[in-house]
Amino acid sequence: MLGLIISLIVVGLIAGALARLIVPGKQNMSILMTIVLGIVGSFVGGFLGFLIFQHDPMDGFFQPAGIIGSIIGAIIVLVIYTAVTGRRSVSR
Repeated sequence: MLGLIISLIVVGLIAGALARLIVPGKQNMSILMTIVLGIVGSFVGGFLGFLIFQHDPMDGFFQPAGIIGSIIGAIIVLVIYTAVTGRRSVSR
């Protein structure tokens, strides 16, 4: 169980960091938010993989994906996040 949690954190950090590098623009996110982005992206990638291929080794549609699926899912989540929050400007 501890190994699963540590692997989710490491894959989340890698996927979140790569998604932030790929998506243009500046995202004001901390390291913790980058890890959360990658973990959520992993589950989004697993869900999309289930929808596309209709085959799931664990017989469930909500599962963590591999690193490629995690990166794709994190990019999707980051694009949605930036679209919802928008660009915030400071006016004086």
